[in-house]
Amino acid sequence: MNIPSELKYTKDHEWIKIEGDVATIGITDFAQSELGDIVYVEVETVDETLDAEEIFGTVEAVKTVSDLFLPLSGEIIEFNESLEDEPEKVNSDPYGDGWMIKLKCSDLSQVEGLMSDDDYKALIGA
Repeated sequence: MNIPSELKYTKDHEWIKIEGDVATIGITDFAQSELGDIVYVEVETVDETLDAEEIFGTVEAVKTVSDLFLPLSGEIIEFNESLEDEPEKVNSDPYGDGWMIKLKCSDLSQVEGLMSDDDYKALIGA
């Protein structure tokens, strides 16, 4: 199970990479493996400002549809549009080409409430 140590994580299986006040967000390797083959990623919240824990989109796999929860408050400034044609990138490269959104964070102190890689490993029993 790939769980990069430089990222932050949520109990909802999202990963977060912070660069200045912009966060890149996707789902974890564990999440994509549990979902199975991902066939569609929907994010219709670009240019919207949402609070942490609000739903920012959905990911559809062959077996199920799952909501995507925003780990931090802020404005969604970008969606990875390559996922419209190649949603399988979430399966093949969840921490790279399979990223989902970029968020301009409105409160960076919320980062302190996110999980470390060790916390996340404990959550999933890795």
